[in-house]
Amino acid sequence: MIGVTGAAIGFVIMLGLMMIGLPVAVALFLTAFIGAWGFLGWPTLMGFGNQMWSGQNDFILTAIPLFVFLGEILVRSGVADGLYRCLSDWLRRLPGGLLHTNIGASAVFAAVSGSSVATAATIGTVALPLLRERQYDDRMTTGSIAAGATLGILIPPSINMIIYGSMTNTSIGQLFAAGIVPGLLLTALFMALIVLMAILKPSVAGPTLPARTTAEKIRSLLDIFPPFVIFVIVMGSIYLGWATPTESAAVGVVGAIGVAMARKGFSLSLLHESMIATVRISSMILLIMVGAHFLNFVIGVLGIPQALTGFVSKFGATQLEIILVLVIFYLILGCFMETLSMMIATLPVVFPLVVHLGIDPVWFGIFLVLMMEIGLITPPIGMNLYVVQGVRNHGSIMDVIYGSLPFVLLMLAFTGLLVAWPQMVLWLPQKLF
Repeated sequence: MIGVTGAAIGFVIMLGLMMIGLPVAVALFLTAFIGAWGFLGWPTLMGFGNQMWSGQNDFILTAIPLFVFLGEILVRSGVADGLYRCLSDWLRRLPGGLLHTNIGASAVFAAVSGSSVATAATIGTVALPLLRERQYDDRMTTGSIAAGATLGILIPPSINMIIYGSMTNTSIGQLFAAGIVPGLLLTALFMALIVLMAILKPSVAGPTLPARTTAEKIRSLLDIFPPFVIFVIVMGSIYLGWATPTESAAVGVVGAIGVAMARKGFSLSLLHESMIATVRISSMILLIMVGAHFLNFVIGVLGIPQALTGFVSKFGATQLEIILVLVIFYLILGCFMETLSMMIATLPVVFPLVVHLGIDPVWFGIFLVLMMEIGLITPPIGMNLYVVQGVRNHGSIMDVIYGSLPFVLLMLAFTGLLVAWPQMVLWLPQKLF
C-alpha cells in the first residue's frame, strides 16, 4: 500500500507520458506497469492478460461500436442537411437567426449520434458556408457550432456515459435519463445567450431571413422526423424495458440504415466508409479502456483509494468542498488532455472518493460529462475547436476560441446550478426507475 504522495507522483508520471506524445492507452499501461513492477512484483504483471480479458468481456461495451456505427451512417447519409433546413425554417425569426439553428441542429443530431466531434464536423460542414454567405459574425458562428456540439456527450445516447457506467457499475439507463433534463436546459440556455448577444450587438447575426409559410414549415418537419424516430426507438426501448442499451443501439443501426435507404443515400461505399471509421474509433476507445482497467486493478491492489479517502477524512472535507476542488482539477486537466482520456484516466482514483463521500454516482456521472463538455471547447486541446477550425479552413483558430468563450462561462454557471440543484439530474431517473 502506498500513500497519497506516491499516488500523486504516479499521476504526474502518467500526465508526463501523455505530454511527451505517447498514446493515451500506452501511457495508462506504462503507469500501471511501473506501479506493479515497483511495488507488487512480476506475478501482478503476469496477470495482465486476465485483467484485459475481464475488462473487455462486458456485454455493455458492445454498445460503443454500435452507437459509433449509427452516428457514422447518419453523418454520411445527408440527414444533417435536411435537419438544418428544417430547424432554420422554425428558428430563423428569433434574434440571432441561424445561430439558433446551429444549437438546435447540434442538439438533435447529438441525440442520435452520441458523439460531440461527429456533431461538430457534420453541423459545421452544413452551417459554415451558409452563415458566411449571409455575413454572420465568424466568431459567433464558429463558437455556437463548437459549443452546440458539446451536447453530443450530454444528451443521450452518449458513448461517454456508456464508458462511465461500465467503469463504475452505474446503470446506463439511469445515466441516459439523467442527461435529458440538463441537456435540454443547457440547449435552452445556449439559445438564450444568443438572443441576448444578438440584442446587445445585432451585427453578430446576418440580415433577417424572410418568414416561411406555415405550410412550408410543416412540410419541412419531414426532415426532422427520421432522427427523431431513431431517438425515440433507441431511448424508448431502454426505458420500456424492451431492450438493453446494447440491443437498442443495434436497433438504432437498423433504423439508420433504413433512413439512409429512404433518402436514397445508402450505398456499399457509404457502408464501407462507416465500418472503417467505426473500427478505428472503437479500437481507440477500447484500447484506452484496456490500459485503464489494468491501471484500475493496480491502483486497487496498492490501496490508493483507501489512502485518498483517509486523507480527505483526516481534513474533514465536505461534499461541496470536494466538488469545487474537482471542478478546478478538471478545468485545468481539460486544458491539456483529450476529454475521453481525461475521464478514463481519473475515474479509478476519483470515483472511490466520490462513493466514500456519499455523492450519487448518477449525479456525478452527469457532472463529469459536463466537465468534459467544457474541456471540448477549452484551449489548447479542445477537440471541438480544432474540428470546427478544420471544417472552416480559413482564418485563425483564435476566432473559434473567442467565439466559444461566452459559452464556456455559461457552462461554468450551469455547473454551479447543477451543484446547487442536484434534482435537476436525479428527478427523471427516480421517476423512471
